[in-house]
Amino acid sequence: MRSIMLANRLHLLLPFALPAAADAATALHDIRSPALDRLIARATLVERVIGEDFQRTLPHERWVARQFGALPGGAAAADEAPLAPYMLRADGGEPGTATWACVQPVHVRIAHDHLVLIDPASLDLSDEEASALLAVARPLIEELGVRIEAPRPVRWYLSGEGFGTLAGASPLRASGRNIEIWLPHEAHSGERSRAWMKLQNEVQMAWFEHPVNEAREARGLPAVNSIWFHAQGAAQPVHSPFARVFSDAAATRGLAITAGVPVASPPASFNALPSLPGDANDNPKTSTGTTLVELDPFSAPYIEQDWARWNDAFAALQTDWFEPALAALQSGQLDELGLTLCGDTGSVTLAVTRGDLRKFWRRRVFASLFIE
Repeated sequence: MRSIMLANRLHLLLPFALPAAADAATALHDIRSPALDRLIARATLVERVIGEDFQRTLPHERWVARQFGALPGGAAAADEAPLAPYMLRADGGEPGTATWACVQPVHVRIAHDHLVLIDPASLDLSDEEASALLAVARPLIEELGVRIEAPRPVRWYLSGEGFGTLAGASPLRASGRNIEIWLPHEAHSGERSRAWMKLQNEVQMAWFEHPVNEAREARGLPAVNSIWFHAQGAAQPVHSPFARVFSDAAATRGLAITAGVPVASPPASFNALPSLPGDANDNPKTSTGTTLVELDPFSAPYIEQDWARWNDAFAALQTDWFEPALAALQSGQLDELGLTLCGDTGSVTLAVTRGDLRKFWRRRVFASLFIE
């Protein structure tokens, strides 16, 4: 028996599901997603955010920050996603009123004439390795008067007066690129932070020839040779437009926790979404609110430009999510489906109802959504 349902409105957030126009021909050479094509063709365009080439945050980060009202003063700042305090809460810490930045152990590769950050997820860094590196770095950080919390060893949180106005870039924004323009700088002056450079250098020297790195290199893995600063901000009072949230992203989970709504990891498919509490008869008409599901099978292949694997991820979502969601709309089990598809600079949000599916004159195609 199906374990549906849902609230009567579902919103899917899909980071890195939208290729840039320049990559479209390569990315979509073998894609087959008729259910998504039907949904996009009939949907109403809610929002299109173009973004800019040198924005330091990612569109899905900015989207969740706006949805939960996490921007300082409520302003919809074009390039703000101060998510570190919520990430800290999701990881088991308590941010309080302090300003926090997320700091991650990373590998910076030496290219011909510049340095390149690799995707931190590709390090395959174990908790044991991260804990050993943290044990060396912690006293160096604290000696500089910086507070550190690390409820998870692969992700640290730093708070210090010297970092108060720093702007950093999301790791996936800088991954695969020359890191020079993405390094932390003073938000108001654009100058490089001496406090951060000192801390970074101290940690880098402490990790040089560390046994963890020697063992990793012996196994053919990249050394953990630097740290990356991003998502700085202080927690704000937030509210949730969603009745519940399914996500594995620390920022999204932390925002939901702070807003007091239920949060869990995404189920394997649309049909595995559990019923809302109190909906004993699995009747979606008695449930209220919107369920947010953040699905992220695209980030790694997008960053690596592995479009075959990116296509495979679309094929899986076609079977597990798009087809059953379309069927639920057609049958009336689902009142509305929202889709936010993101690239690395911009995003598109669509909404489709059962009535929209009958609007045969709507002919939008997937390619029309691409960000230039």
